[in-house]
Amino acid sequence: MIEVRWHGRGGQGAVVASRILALAAYQDGYKGVQAFPFFGMERRGAPVLAFTRVSKSDIRIRNQVYEPDVIVVLDPLLPKIVDVDRGLKPKGYIVLNSRQKPSEVKWAKNYKTATVDAISISKKLNLKVAGFQVFNTPMLGALARATKLVKIASVKKAILDYFGEKRGKTNSEAAEIAYENTFSSEGQE
Repeated sequence: MIEVRWHGRGGQGAVVASRILALAAYQDGYKGVQAFPFFGMERRGAPVLAFTRVSKSDIRIRNQVYEPDVIVVLDPLLPKIVDVDRGLKPKGYIVLNSRQKPSEVKWAKNYKTATVDAISISKKLNLKVAGFQVFNTPMLGALARATKLVKIASVKKAILDYFGEKRGKTNSEAAEIAYENTFSSEGQE
């Protein structure tokens, strides 16, 4: 089983991204998939968590993800205020929305790291909800590229299925652009 923890701020799309990843994984043949948020009293802009589990067999656990295999950080400022790598498995992967190259992300030096400038992609394609930029679909493309957990074709199809043709087309394009522009400490640039 692979467990993914999403870190974002309310309104950036972490919960939606967790659901889309589960859809893409199911399309790629994973039998067990789960996607769920962790909500408290958060409001737009407050730190939020979402989780995705994927497995080749049924998933029977229903708790939060405390020791993820992958961490996706939608907001590049969150690592300054939240311990985003808490519990990450020793061979875990961090996928970060950042203009920096993986080697420049000093706090993540003990993990495999991938970075993508999802902010620029979001601005270029005008990805907004209620007037606020969202970074979820570019981060799905970066996750697909870095971890190979799911195929980019499955991510794009899941995005189209989730959003429908009109919104899905632009969001699918965002995932593709991010996929092509993700830098990884594993050497895939």
